[in-house]
Amino acid sequence: MIFTVPCLLGLESLVADEMRRLGCKNVRAENGRVSCAGSIAEAARLNINLRCGARVLLKVGAFPAPDFEALFQGAARIPWEEIIPKDGEFPVKGWSLNSILHSVPACQAIVKKAAATRLGRAYGCETLPETGERYQIRFAIIHDTASLYLDTTGDGLYKRGYRARNMGAPLRETLAAALVLLSRYRGKDPFLDPFCGSGTIPIEAALIAKNRAPGLDRRFAAQKWKMMESRYWLDAAEEAMDKEYHGHYDIMGSDIDPAAVELSKHNAALAGVDDCTRFEVADALSLRRDSEYGQLVTNPPYGERLLDKERAEALYRAFGKTLDGLPEKWRVVVLSSHEDFERCFGRRAVRRRKLYNGMIPCNAYFYGGGRV
Repeated sequence: MIFTVPCLLGLESLVADEMRRLGCKNVRAENGRVSCAGSIAEAARLNINLRCGARVLLKVGAFPAPDFEALFQGAARIPWEEIIPKDGEFPVKGWSLNSILHSVPACQAIVKKAAATRLGRAYGCETLPETGERYQIRFAIIHDTASLYLDTTGDGLYKRGYRARNMGAPLRETLAAALVLLSRYRGKDPFLDPFCGSGTIPIEAALIAKNRAPGLDRRFAAQKWKMMESRYWLDAAEEAMDKEYHGHYDIMGSDIDPAAVELSKHNAALAGVDDCTRFEVADALSLRRDSEYGQLVTNPPYGERLLDKERAEALYRAFGKTLDGLPEKWRVVVLSSHEDFERCFGRRAVRRRKLYNGMIPCNAYFYGGGRV
C-alpha cells in the first residue's frame, strides 16, 4: 500500500526523516507531501507517531483525468465496496492544480457520483444510507492526473488533544514541533520560549525530549474501519510507549500575560508533560539566562496579532537587544511573518528557512551556537 502524508510547505524533509526513522520503505518527498510504502498496519504507526505531518492518506488509485468523463470512469474503477461498507458515509474533498479540471466543487460531485454508482451496484441499492462510520475520500488533480485517497486520520494531526483553547493566534502543533526539531533540541540543554502564549512550543519540546508519540492520547478515523483491526492500533501504541524516555528536563515557557501562563499550565497537564515543564509570568524583554548552552525557540507577536505594525517592529528591536543577555552558545530560533524582521531585530540570521503557519508565509530565523 502507498501512504501519502501532506504537510505544511517547508516541512517535507522533517516528515520524511520521521518516516524513515519509523522504518517506512520507499520514502519520497515532494512539494507539500511525503509518500511511503507499507502494509495497512503502517497507517496506525504513522498516525500515532508523526509530529510534523498533517494527516495520513491511503492511496487507492491514480489515473489521467483530462475531462470529467475520464475522472468519473477512473473513480468508478476503484473497488470502493472492498473498503466502504453499505452504510458507510463517504464525503469527498479535494483540490486541483495546473489542470484542465479546475473546478473543485464539480470534481467533488463527479468523484462522489462515481463512488456512489459503484457502491450502489455492489450493494444492490439506488440510495445509500451513509449512516455509518466515515470514510473520507480525498482527491488531488495535478497536471491532469487524479490521485484518490482515503483519509485515515480524521481531524488533522496537529490536533493533539491538549489544546482546547488558545490565545488568539495559534501556532499549529505540527509547526511548533518542527521549530523544536530544527533547533536540534533533544532534551539535554535548557529550553525556553519567552512568548509562550498557550504553551504549544514548550509542550512540543517536552514531547520530543520524552520521545513521546504525539498521537497516543487521541482517536483516528480509521480506528472505526472494519479493514483496520484493533490490534494494529494496540501494537503501534505499545511500540511507541516502549520508546519513551524518562529523564529530567529543563523546559520553560514565559509570557507577560498571566492568563496565557495559566492556560499553558493547563495544556501541559492535558499533554502529560506538566512534570517536566515550567511556566511563569515574565517580560521577554528582561530575559537573562546563566546556563552556557540552551535553545530558545519562539513565535513572538507580529502585525496580524497586535494589529499594529509599528508596535510589532518596536518589540522586535527590543527583543533583539535582549539576546545580549544570553551566552553565545545558545541557539535561537524565531518564527516571524514580518518581511523585514532582520532589520527590526538588529541582527542578520545565521540561516533562514521558509515555512508556512497555515496559509501565512513565514521565515524561521536561526541565531547563535554556530551554524544550525
